[in-house]
Amino acid sequence: MEYKHMMSDPPRSYGVSNPGFLPAAQGAPAMFAPPAADSQGPSAPPASMFDSMPGYEGTLAGGGGFLPPPMTPAPVPQPEHGLAQPHWNIPSISEDTAREAFILFASSKCCYNTSPAKHGVITNMEAYNTYRYRMETFTETRSTEWTQEPYQGQPVDAFSQPPPGPWDIPAKSPSFFQEDKQVIKVPYTSSVKSCHSCVGMGRSPCKDCAGAGNKVCWVCNGSGFRHGDDRCHHCSGRGRENCPHCQGQGAKICGICKGKQQLLVYINLTVKWKNNSDSYVVEQSSGLQVDNLSKVSGKELYKDTQYLVYPLIGFPDPAVVRASERLVSEHQGKFTQTSRILQQRQTIELIPITKVTYSWKGNSHIYFVYGNEFKVNADNYPATCCCTII
Repeated sequence: MEYKHMMSDPPRSYGVSNPGFLPAAQGAPAMFAPPAADSQGPSAPPASMFDSMPGYEGTLAGGGGFLPPPMTPAPVPQPEHGLAQPHWNIPSISEDTAREAFILFASSKCCYNTSPAKHGVITNMEAYNTYRYRMETFTETRSTEWTQEPYQGQPVDAFSQPPPGPWDIPAKSPSFFQEDKQVIKVPYTSSVKSCHSCVGMGRSPCKDCAGAGNKVCWVCNGSGFRHGDDRCHHCSGRGRENCPHCQGQGAKICGICKGKQQLLVYINLTVKWKNNSDSYVVEQSSGLQVDNLSKVSGKELYKDTQYLVYPLIGFPDPAVVRASERLVSEHQGKFTQTSRILQQRQTIELIPITKVTYSWKGNSHIYFVYGNEFKVNADNYPATCCCTII
């Protein structure tokens, strides 16, 4: 429905009536309306409209409905024997490798002089190893919410037959431990509703002119004249100008139904696959902070992948065994309540750490080389300067 200017009243002038001035231009009066709200009304139809969909009664408009996962069976008991290898060790790195890593580190810092790294005398190298245990649980979660789009003749199938259950709808899952997301329209939930925002009119009052279609002219402030008998050229003497936001119509196309007056309303199923990971690094005595090891890799010593893993038995470091018992229990207790577990994986890495002592200008300093990437940590590098960026 188009909003039109009311023409029933006789023409009247806009502006101020002052003796000695030419009368203001005659024209059709503006259509006045109550001030429009800042928003276009509710973003979705009332929740009561959707309460009758079988199997989806708890799904609300604009918010995801929680879907309990299917029952998860208990893990299959693992044979009670220890790991095959009782001990592992990584050979220490060479002095040349330690120096090359140190030079590369110093070169990457704009304020570091590379002389200590290139010419410092290495006096001692100590090798340390530490274990990192990682527990991963690959899960699938499902949630539903009502959604809407302008109705343009799409198929309508609500109540033609019961919709499938949320966990019965097939979804193409990614490879294990690869995160992904898929949105699926639930069959037999689509229906047509009158647009709640514009009450089925296809247009909404313009909030910039409150539905009037015009505003007081900002040049002459509504008088129709600027100085003396100089008629305002901006509004042609009307005292008002067409609203630029609605082109003088007093209304704009509804932002919800895009002028179609009706909405197709249906349920969307959102399926998310997530890799939930926790790790534990055994404390070591090298002096390097454990936080530094989070961005490096080590030598993989052990990997166990199955539907539900069992805690480690017989690993030589009891701290790793305790971490496995704790994280396996936490993951299976936590994620079976909110998600469907598809696969679990536990790994053990041996991360090499080399503590290097070197001499520079008569003083002794240390740095660490760690991980397969030969990453360097040197908190007290002896040749730095302050850089000023102009």
